[in-house]
Amino acid sequence: MDIFSKSGDYTRAAEAREAGLYPYFIPLTNNEGTEAAIGDHRVIMIGSNNYLGLTVHPKVRQAAIDAIKEYGTSCTGSRFLNGTLEMHLELERRLAKWVGKESALVFSTGYQVNVGTISAVVGREDYVITDKEDHASIIDGCRLSYGTMKRFPHNDLEALGRVLESIPEDAGKLVVVDGVFSMGGDIAPLPDLIAACKQYGARLMVDDAHSVGVLGGGRGTSAEFGVTEDVDLIMGTFSKSFASLGGFIAGDAGIIDYIQHHARSLIFSASIPPANTAAAMAALEVMQEEPERVQRLIEIGAFMRKRYRELGFNIGESQTPIIPVIIGEDTKALMFWKALFDAGVYTNVVLPPAVPPNLSLLRTSYIASHTDEQLERVLATFAQVGEALGVI
Repeated sequence: MDIFSKSGDYTRAAEAREAGLYPYFIPLTNNEGTEAAIGDHRVIMIGSNNYLGLTVHPKVRQAAIDAIKEYGTSCTGSRFLNGTLEMHLELERRLAKWVGKESALVFSTGYQVNVGTISAVVGREDYVITDKEDHASIIDGCRLSYGTMKRFPHNDLEALGRVLESIPEDAGKLVVVDGVFSMGGDIAPLPDLIAACKQYGARLMVDDAHSVGVLGGGRGTSAEFGVTEDVDLIMGTFSKSFASLGGFIAGDAGIIDYIQHHARSLIFSASIPPANTAAAMAALEVMQEEPERVQRLIEIGAFMRKRYRELGFNIGESQTPIIPVIIGEDTKALMFWKALFDAGVYTNVVLPPAVPPNLSLLRTSYIASHTDEQLERVLATFAQVGEALGVI
């Protein structure tokens, strides 16, 4: 059997292309934060994770330019060997202080943070327990560990309790959840999760990729609930609110030092480039200096959730500026996406298996710098397309 034969059996993408409904890998010719261009076609961007709009902030851009001038384009080595700059250490110190932890460690991508941290911490006799809607990087980290992975239904605390109770009392246990779930926009119930972890002797890791810069005044989900001391590990990424590329894990100094010496995705990857490091550091400074950006983002999220519901759309349990518009059937979701795109609104269509069958959705997300005029245009376009397709 030819191992490549599976490519001939894969027709889903080709069929979508032929129908003019293929929604992925669209090359942008310009991206200005709240607006983007595909050739001559301009769109309002509500498909980005640029939550605070910092990719176009003058301070962030200049920091990246200055770093290239001083350090060049790459460190050309891993953090473990020749790839650690003093700039990396300074960013780690600032991040740890920002999220309220003793120490932090910077990786080259957010994906690598989860893969490296979980696979380093969870050993052969250990257990890792995840929410069924956790990000793929968490699942991959569990698979790469030598431990046993168990899952519980989304935000189901009773089910989590049963899972934890079924694990041997003397086994190591790590519960990993998203702080804000990337598809549904809902928030993990951290106080209840902490109580369950304490009852059964488990540690808790929270993926705050979509929370840092958004919740808790920008400090994340733990700060939102006031439970930072009770969360053992806080993960964050730079590819969203930090307007860069990379990620970090924060916690007590002892466990961070252990991860630093055992996370394969850190040790065997080139370190985050100077420009990305400087951009992330500048973005953190802007978060601290311009708290009104976080407040504006929260207000936009509340406004859009209210208006979508008033129009009759199903937006699930969203509590944040990530707002899913649930369409249901796959083809109708693709048609909805295409009609929005043609009308000048760029969003993301999410199909199974990324979501359950018959729950295809449009994932919308908002930026602090979106204007009221842009938001009203988005809502008017959604209403027009929703009525035309019989969604509302």
